[in-house]
Amino acid sequence: MTAPNGTVLSSPPEVRGKRVLVYSLGIEGRDLARWLLANGATVVVSDTRSDEALAAAGAAAPDGVLRLVTGQPLLDPVGYDLVAVSQSVLRYNPALQRARELGIPVTSQMRLFLQLCPGRTVGITGSSGKSTTTALVGAMAREAGVASIVGGNIGEAPLGRLDEITPETTVILEISHTQLQYTDRSPGIAAITNVTPNHLDQFSWDEYVGLKRNILTHQKRGDSAVLNADDNTSRALMASVKGRLVRSSIGEEQPGPGAWVERGEVLVRGDGRPQAVLPVADIRLRGEHNLANVTMACAIGSEAGFPDDAMARAVRTFTGVPHRLEVVGSVDGATWVNDSIATSPERTIAGLRAFSEPVVLMLGGRDKNLELDGLRELARTRCRAVVCFGEAGDLFCGAMSGAVADCTRVTTLEEAVAVAASRTRPGDAVLLSPAGTSFDAYPNFEVRGEAFRALVRELPGFTEEVSP
Repeated sequence: MTAPNGTVLSSPPEVRGKRVLVYSLGIEGRDLARWLLANGATVVVSDTRSDEALAAAGAAAPDGVLRLVTGQPLLDPVGYDLVAVSQSVLRYNPALQRARELGIPVTSQMRLFLQLCPGRTVGITGSSGKSTTTALVGAMAREAGVASIVGGNIGEAPLGRLDEITPETTVILEISHTQLQYTDRSPGIAAITNVTPNHLDQFSWDEYVGLKRNILTHQKRGDSAVLNADDNTSRALMASVKGRLVRSSIGEEQPGPGAWVERGEVLVRGDGRPQAVLPVADIRLRGEHNLANVTMACAIGSEAGFPDDAMARAVRTFTGVPHRLEVVGSVDGATWVNDSIATSPERTIAGLRAFSEPVVLMLGGRDKNLELDGLRELARTRCRAVVCFGEAGDLFCGAMSGAVADCTRVTTLEEAVAVAASRTRPGDAVLLSPAGTSFDAYPNFEVRGEAFRALVRELPGFTEEVSP
């Protein structure tokens, strides 16, 4: 199959009667297994985690799986007709190298979905902001009365919803760089919120940028790319756009179609004159980074044909998504905020900049080999105290040494909450914005954020009411 731009596209694999090996039993692996079973394949699942770790993550093999192999390296794919892989299994994994040597095709959940989806696809990727932007575009679609589904790296697993999707459905997907490892289709509207250093413990910078660029690679001339004109790498990627270029900026007016901020208002332009969507003062999300997310969402929504008033209603009522600067409540006049999604220093910097009040900052988790100098310098002026926990606690505490007078090293999140509570004063913000992944102690950032919420709610004097 060949696209109008000359790109050779592969067709979805025929799986009926085939032996398929699924790597990883995460959300994607279970979605893959169910789809494969429903389409007549024989399915074996291999996951390196122990049975105990899978149970803790709520990961159970779907009914019909022939065999589940756990607690050992991924099974050798010899003898299988197809390998179906979750995004957590990186493309250079020896098991996938072995599959390629054997000539066994490899597919993934996102690859299959983009091949099979009959509806219009909107895909959003980026180093930060993609979850908020995706959720907001989904809210805009609902306000506009557009038949839509939100999925991918956020929302529900998409393969299981294929039967609900018609050519009139708009499917809004958050797509991570690891999902883009395996795709050979691009969404009809593809957006990149920004590309900044992240995941350098897994990929080189050039590899990481290349994966983000892959959301544009297979677009056709009639497709649209929405890029952040304020981000250096995103601007460089404008040269890769094959179709219609749409720009987003919180600074100056952009040429052509797009969205930007001017004189305290978010404006959009399609093919005509600029139109005001809403005043910046009506946005309920904190921080300049969220202003950028709202502006990007308006650029995407405008390109998707959503009415301006529907976009404005969605923005005015949107208070964010869980674990992203999510206010949990207050204790003795201090506001506690869950920003567990912040798994890189850059995201923690954005979180800190959202607060004018003094911050007690909680850093921890697993390091991603990212630069900490910018976080250290911002903490010098923004943080009353820093509490460091988890596997990277020593690293974070060392980075904060000399910048913050009060830096405490503990082992667990529970200990970190207790120490942070002892450091707060009325009017402070206590911010869990870890700058590291959760994988030293939790299966994902959501579980870490849920644990934080529960610990905060157990503190004496906790209330969900927060002073403005």
